[in-house]
Amino acid sequence: MPYRHLQPGMARLCRAIVILGILATAGARPAAAQDFFSFLWSGGSREVVSFPASYAPRQVIVSFGDRKIYWVHQRGEAISYPIAVPRQQSRWQGVTSVSAKRVNPSWTPTATMRRENPTLPVFLPGGHPMNPLGVRALYLGSSMYRIHGTDAPWTIGQAVSKGCIRMYNEDVLDLYGRVPVGTRVTVTWMRFNR
Repeated sequence: MPYRHLQPGMARLCRAIVILGILATAGARPAAAQDFFSFLWSGGSREVVSFPASYAPRQVIVSFGDRKIYWVHQRGEAISYPIAVPRQQSRWQGVTSVSAKRVNPSWTPTATMRRENPTLPVFLPGGHPMNPLGVRALYLGSSMYRIHGTDAPWTIGQAVSKGCIRMYNEDVLDLYGRVPVGTRVTVTWMRFNR
């Protein structure tokens, strides 16, 4: 590896610059560059963990208590992803399902969001580097809530959202490929990681 002598972050940056140059030369569209660039900064940290065998495979458990999403891929075992959870006044829980999936989703802030922060744009297209939904989104039931990537990876692990569940872009890309529309999603404050 030609970048071995560099610190991990700098080596990653060097590889990213080379690959972005290749993407640009190949005529890649901006969204493809954003998908790649998200890997550079996201620092996804999924891991396989043991999980209560009472949970059937092929479902998503969102634990606000653990600040993790668990994809139960087989009985007794799940893939765990770190998340940012809702702030105190935006907490919720319940059982829903994935009603839609979007690649590079566009974002329109709600009227409430714009009242709280009048500097927010009226609309951001998918693939925009400041789009807070990141590179993928899983829509939950008929609500406005989503499991999505983020343009602010430093918020993962914190209670900062207005109800949505934020993931590192690298992690939401992984989860997105595993979870079909119709998948059961349980959102709870119960803790599984003790």
